[in-house]
Amino acid sequence: MKKVIYSNQAPEPIGPYSQAIQAGNMLFVSGQIAIVPSKNEMIEGSISDEAVQVMKNIENLLIQSGYSFADVVKTTIFLSDMKHFAAVNDVYSSSFKSEFPARETVAVLGLPKNANVEISVIAYKA
Repeated sequence: MKKVIYSNQAPEPIGPYSQAIQAGNMLFVSGQIAIVPSKNEMIEGSISDEAVQVMKNIENLLIQSGYSFADVVKTTIFLSDMKHFAAVNDVYSSSFKSEFPARETVAVLGLPKNANVEISVIAYKA
């Protein structure tokens, strides 16, 4: 069973994709950037501010689906520059209490809307 997840507390998709898809016990959250849902605009501020907004967007999609950060098993972090690694890592780590998910972090040439960070997650519930 595949179910499309939508939340008005997360940014509207800016392309032909869903915010998240639930397939059985798995939840696949599309990459989130620092768009403020109520304004549909990128947040202005530091890389830490961007990361906080990204994690809020992810959290809202997890909650909408009945999941939490405790259910996240895999994350992917895309950075515009590896110089942002430490700041993003500080914000990211505050969302997880224990049993950290598997993860990779990569620097890319560009991200949508000139974002500096994009994060996607996969969650699982038994």
